[in-house]
Amino acid sequence: MSDLSLQDRYAPQGGCFGCGPVNEHGLQVKSYARGDDDVVATWRPKKYHEAFAGMLSGGIIGTLMDCHSNWTAAYHLMRRAGADRPPSMVTADYAITLRRPTPTDGPVEILARPVEISDDRAVVEAELRAGGKVCATSRGTFVAVKPGHPAYGRW
Repeated sequence: MSDLSLQDRYAPQGGCFGCGPVNEHGLQVKSYARGDDDVVATWRPKKYHEAFAGMLSGGIIGTLMDCHSNWTAAYHLMRRAGADRPPSMVTADYAITLRRPTPTDGPVEILARPVEISDDRAVVEAELRAGGKVCATSRGTFVAVKPGHPAYGRW
C-alpha cells in the first residue's frame, strides 16, 4: 500500500475545502486505507477551528467526517470494481451525532468503514475520536456520479 493519502494519490490537484490537497485554506484531510475495510485519518485542529475556547466547531467536525467518509466510499467502490482509480463521488445523505465536545489540544482521529456497498453507492459509518473518546459519529450515503454531473471527473 502507498504511503500517500487517498487524496494525494488520486486527487493531487483537488481543491475541496475539506480534503483538497491544493486548497491552502482548507482542512486538507488525509485518508489512509488500513486493512480490509477501515479508512483512517488523523487531523490536527488549530485555534481558528474552535467554536469556543478549546473545543472544535461542529461544522468543522461535519466537514471532516463527510470528506473522509466520501473517500472511504470512493476507495471501496474502486476496489469492488477492480478499477485503478476511484469514481467521483458526492454525498447523497448524511447524519452526524455530536456526542461530546471535541477538544482541540491534540489530534483528532477519524475511522470510517462501509456498512453497505453496491456498484454505484456506499453507506459509510464513521466515528471521530479526540483524547481517546468518541466525540462524534456519522452515517452517510455516497454516490458515484456519471458524465454530465458537475462533480464528474473532479479527481
